[in-house]
Amino acid sequence: MERLNWHIADELSHHADVAIVGPEGSAATRPDQVELTEVPLRPLSRFLAASAWQALRIARRWKPDIVLAGSGLTAPAALMAARAVSARAAIYLHGLDVAVRHPVYRAIWHPAIRRMDIAIANSQPTAELAQALGVNTTRMHIVHPGVQVPDTPQPFDALQEFRQRHRLGSHRILLSIGRLTTRKGLREFVQNSLPIIVREVPDALLVIIGDVPTDALNANLQTRESIQAAADEAGIGQHLRFLGVITTPAELACAYESASAHVFPVRHIPGDPEGFGMVAIEAAAHGIPTAAFATGGIVNAVAPGQSGVLVEPGNYPALARAVLHSFDKQSAFDRDKTIAFARNFAWPNFGKNLCEALQLGMPPVATVRQ
Repeated sequence: MERLNWHIADELSHHADVAIVGPEGSAATRPDQVELTEVPLRPLSRFLAASAWQALRIARRWKPDIVLAGSGLTAPAALMAARAVSARAAIYLHGLDVAVRHPVYRAIWHPAIRRMDIAIANSQPTAELAQALGVNTTRMHIVHPGVQVPDTPQPFDALQEFRQRHRLGSHRILLSIGRLTTRKGLREFVQNSLPIIVREVPDALLVIIGDVPTDALNANLQTRESIQAAADEAGIGQHLRFLGVITTPAELACAYESASAHVFPVRHIPGDPEGFGMVAIEAAAHGIPTAAFATGGIVNAVAPGQSGVLVEPGNYPALARAVLHSFDKQSAFDRDKTIAFARNFAWPNFGKNLCEALQLGMPPVATVRQ
């Protein structure tokens, strides 16, 4: 979401003047031509109060045409700032933004979301959740998150160095990238699918990039220790490798391109949906197919037969077979076709669609909030 908000600001800056209110530390990596005001991130109550005040202060000084909330969490502040200066209020919605069941969130945040002049959903399932919440369909748009499609693959030497540095040897790599939460379902995948995969492909290694999130609307977490314990109990403990958080683009590219397949075992949990599934698009951009459950916005992020395989949620044997299909060189996915699917989500396309949703024609002034 942080990366997405960066690109929202960057793409809009090509068509409008953009100012952001964001957490401390974000100014160092702000896009060019973007003004940024920092506020403390913790505690959450302080962030909400400080970001609302700064949004109102900037709006009164700047008189923007649009105030955009980068997620549901900042909807009340964006709506207040927009109404104070007669600007249009807009929001970019993620699945959890409209599915959180906390009574305070439902009492304050949901009404603010419903009152937005423009609501942009990250997927069709998120749009349907927003409409069920009461968001007017005439104000709803769908703009899928974007991706950076590499011009060329990573050099062979870089891939070899990546393998050596992380002690991956010549293993067949199955990649998982994402936060370690209950919804992501990694522990259940390790318990129920990975043993099947290892029996068929003894040199398979599940490489896990990501860690337990420190700030999330739903704090249902899975720890490294619990995932490793599940693997140990299944007798496949040596087939896991945790690499922690990786944010360097070149390092992430090496991770993707060292893999034979990407697995995205997101669970179907009512009230905690997967809004889209950007990592599936990122994997496709590097020519790597994704095996996933067909739940939430993932159905918009994987093209079956072109960029991966979707199976019935909760069917772990089928998910294991989907991974094995990706491993099979004779039936493997065409790399060029997989990348072609990802090109539909290239950031310039995202920017064009975003501008259309926000009704940006001639360059107006916009205030973008993260």
